[in-house]
Parts: sequence; structure tokens; C-alpha cells
Amino acid sequence: MNSVRGLLAASVISIQNSCFIYPACQNCFSRLILDSRRFNCPKCGCTGEAKDAGYRYRLSLKIADTNDLFDITVFGSCLDPFFGVTAENLQRYIQDFNQLSGETNTDASQAALVQAVETCFIGKRFIFGV
Repeated sequence: MNSVRGLLAASVISIQNSCFIYPACQNCFSRLILDSRRFNCPKCGCTGEAKDAGYRYRLSLKIADTNDLFDITVFGSCLDPFFGVTAENLQRYIQDFNQLSGETNTDASQAALVQAVETCFIGKRFIFGV
């Protein structure tokens, strides 16, 4: 594996995926498989109750510097300052909002979240560690 690291100043062109939060294994950070009561990690075999699943940020972006386009994915707590809360708390807020509003179709809250993320990131310039 190439261990060369560097910084890249680039602008966000688009958000590549509308799923910014995922249930993550606390051991290996892989995406958990959730059912109504349990979770299972397909990578390390960790299991538990669905209500105890942890969440993590995953933001896939298309970015451009002065010469090239890149597809990158930013993971984890480095996104906490941009969202203002941890991924776990944001997931809880979304669930609470959907319950309190009686929202049966979660597409509306997801669309609002996507629009907010696009407004905050698209067209903005960041320095990415790659």
C-alpha cells in the first residue's frame, strides 16, 4: 500500500451519495446489517441489539482542483464540526423528528438533509488530506 500522504486544496462539485450516516461496527467500522431487533457485522461477526448500534459519517464527494476531478469519501468524526453533532446524535435527531412529526415517509426529512448538506459543501473549497 502506498503510504505517501499529502494535502489537496479542492472545491466540492457534487455530493455523490445521499446516505451520509451509516450504522457502523464499533470494532472494524464496517457497515452493519440491521433488522428490527438485531445488528450483525458481516466483516468481523460482531452482533448486538439494533438499538445499541453506533453510527458514523460517510460523505462521498466529487471534488476538483485546478487540473483534475477526484472522487473521495470522507469518513468519521472529522465531519462532526461540519454537521455540528456526532453521526450518532444526528441519527437520533432524525429519528426523533420523524416520530414527533408523525412522518411515515422519511423521504421528506432525508431530502431536507441532502439539501442542507449540498448547500454547506457544494461550491466550497476545502483542504483534504489524502
